[in-house]
This record gives sequence, C-alpha cells and structure tokens, in this order.
Amino acid sequence: MDKIAVLIPCYNEAQTIAKVIGDVKKYLPEAAIYVYNNNSKDDTAKIAEECGAIVRNEYKQGKGNVIRRMFREIEAQCYLMIDGDDTYPLESAPEMVRLVLERNSDMVVGDRLSSTYFTENKRPFHNFGNSLMRWGINSLFRADIRDIMTGYRAMSYDFVKTFPVFSKGFEIETEMTIHAVNYNLQVDNVVVEYRDRPKGSESKLNTLPDGMKVIRKMFSLYKNYKPMEFFGLIATVLMLVSLGFMVPIVGEFAVTGEVPRFPTLITCGFVFMAGLLSLFTGMILKVVDSKDRKDFEYRLMRIHDRYMSARRKDMA
Repeated sequence: MDKIAVLIPCYNEAQTIAKVIGDVKKYLPEAAIYVYNNNSKDDTAKIAEECGAIVRNEYKQGKGNVIRRMFREIEAQCYLMIDGDDTYPLESAPEMVRLVLERNSDMVVGDRLSSTYFTENKRPFHNFGNSLMRWGINSLFRADIRDIMTGYRAMSYDFVKTFPVFSKGFEIETEMTIHAVNYNLQVDNVVVEYRDRPKGSESKLNTLPDGMKVIRKMFSLYKNYKPMEFFGLIATVLMLVSLGFMVPIVGEFAVTGEVPRFPTLITCGFVFMAGLLSLFTGMILKVVDSKDRKDFEYRLMRIHDRYMSARRKDMA
C-alpha cells in the first residue's frame, strides 16, 4: 500500500503533463504518481512514462470512467487527485495530504473559487456554472463546500473504497462532493491558487452539454439521497395547485348548492391524489434511504478494518 498516491487522469495533456509530474516530485517526493491515459491521441503517455510516472490505460472514454478504474486498482493511505493540465499549483498539496493523514479528513477540497479562479478563468459561463452549483448543492444538502467542481482533491482510503462511481464524465466531481456530504463524512476546504491553461492547451469541458449533465446529476442525486424532501416538494406543489382551484368551487357549492365546473373539480381531485401518491412515495423511499445509511456505516467499518490490517502488515 502506498502512503500517498497521486492520481492524474489525462486526455491529450502532452503540453503540460511533464511539468505536473515534476511539481509532484518537488512537493510530494514520497508519493507514487499514477497517470491514467484515456485514449490520448498525442504523446501524453510516453512523456509521463519518461518522467517516471506509473502509466496505465483506461479505454472507456470519460473522466468518471478513469476515476472508477483508479479507485478500483490503487491502494493508498491518501489519494491526491489532480488534473494534468497544470491549472493547480502543487504548493497546497502537502497541506491537503496532511489533513487526510493527520486530521482524519475523508475529503479535502482544493478551493479555487475563493482565490484566483474568477480572474484567471476566461470562460464566463464556467464561472457562472461553478457559482450556481456551489449555491445549489450547499442549499439542497445544507453543506459548506466552497468549490463543488474542482478536480483537485485529497481523499482517504475509506472514502475511495466506499464511493460508488456512477458518472462517466465531468459530473464525477459533483457526485463525489454530494456523496461525502450525504454520508456525513469529514470534508475540509483548502484555498488553492488557480491559473488558466497555458496557451495551446484546450479544455475538454463542453460548457453547455457538460453543464446540463452536471445539473441533471445534482437533481438526480438529490432525489436519491433526499427522497422525502424531493417528493415532498412535488406533493406540496400539486396539493396547493389542486386546493387553489378547488376552494372556489367548494365555496360556491356551499352558497348555491350547485357545482358550476365539474371538469375542474374532477381534475383537481386527480391532481390532489397525485400529490398524495408523491408524498407516500417519498415516505417509502425515506425508509429505504435510512436502511442504506445503516448499510453504508457497516461497509465503512469493514473497509476501515481492511485498511488497518494493511497498515499493520506494512509496518510488520
């Protein structure tokens, strides 16, 4: 088991990967460096190998697929994930690693948004999207995560081995953040500097398509992790709309003894029943969610026991 494993997912990063690996060696000389090549069409893999990194391949395209492979294959006390585009200075890495190894942090978020991100990033829609996601997730999940979509994170063994990766692409960061918040894992924020990509290096993120995927992922996870709140909100809206149209009809019936708008009344009845159905759906899924949380705690204990056994074996 490595003490520190630096995970670098890469797709066409030949221009910057050598510098990233060099910075890792400078600031984390004891770390094992893993570069996972995701079907790059340039010399990313060759350069990384020449620089001394352990190079492996993931042939299913997408960052989420790469991270799934990394988390499955690598055993380490602390995992530092960083992009291969040289946008994250490594000066903050020792502090992020220290919080995992010495302060029991499950995930340390490299917070770009509190430093230079909005001045360095030249894509206004990216800036807006990051702010929107930070507000949305912190509001929905009652959290205090400063940067939701950062690719710069340090993680514990327990987090990595209990995190089920479902995302295929860039929405993986959102999934990781919500997973940690939902299961009450210890999350810390470390402010990091951000610099835009060097000239000639292109972002793989398509602003609108990938942005929509991230937003869909947020609401999908909110439905899965907070079913009572999600379906309860739908139930409330449906019932209020139904009552809003139904009350005048009932009031007129009380005065005249006649029902003036039968189709509206019938529609209101069906809408109200749909609201009740949504409410009961949320209640049932809440019970399922409670059981899942208990099962997660058991899984977490088993994974931690496995981690401690590996540590004792390494020290023997």
